[in-house]
Amino acid sequence: MTEIPHVWPPEEDDRPASVLPMFPLGGVFLLPRQILPLHVFEPRYRQMIDDVLDGQGRLAMGTVLEGQEPTDDGEEELAPRILHVSGVGEIARHEKTPDGRYFIWLFGLGRFDVEEVPSDRLYRKVSARRLEEVPLVNGREELLRGELRSALDSRTEEPLVLPEDVPVELLTDALTQKLHLPQNAMEPIFTEVDIEKRARMTLRAHAAFPPPKLD
Repeated sequence: MTEIPHVWPPEEDDRPASVLPMFPLGGVFLLPRQILPLHVFEPRYRQMIDDVLDGQGRLAMGTVLEGQEPTDDGEEELAPRILHVSGVGEIARHEKTPDGRYFIWLFGLGRFDVEEVPSDRLYRKVSARRLEEVPLVNGREELLRGELRSALDSRTEEPLVLPEDVPVELLTDALTQKLHLPQNAMEPIFTEVDIEKRARMTLRAHAAFPPPKLD
């Protein structure tokens, strides 16, 4: 599944999302407009997907902090701490196997501040509030747009065909996906609410992690 329908989901979505199921994973960041494929097999998360599909179809992808991953030393598992910003996604497509596992495709709706709340289910829940981003100062869009386009083209076999006025934040997130950054480099970019700062941070990361040469 590589294409997003033009009319779904809507660009602006004001439906409330106060309390959401959370799927915590290490090293995973759900960016806006990204499609993230997931294989869901643990009983608690199979229960979560059952509930999500019966509800509003949304969940929060919680990024487990480094050093918080569960261990195999036989000790009782503690709930790993997560990053305070999560990507909230809507299940765009799902397939259920005969043994109850799920393959889901999650479409990123935006970045949200999250805080864990009590859960009466097997999985964890968070209270989620959409982040308010700091818009670009007039006059700086064109320069950033050009730099981001050039960086994206250098990491793509064929130049991307995009509208001339494509938003800087969309280009930034698209480039971020291409970088495959380590978690410690990704966290400050993912949590930055100032669009210009996030774009410049991403461009610096692009320079620090050069793309492989294309044959």
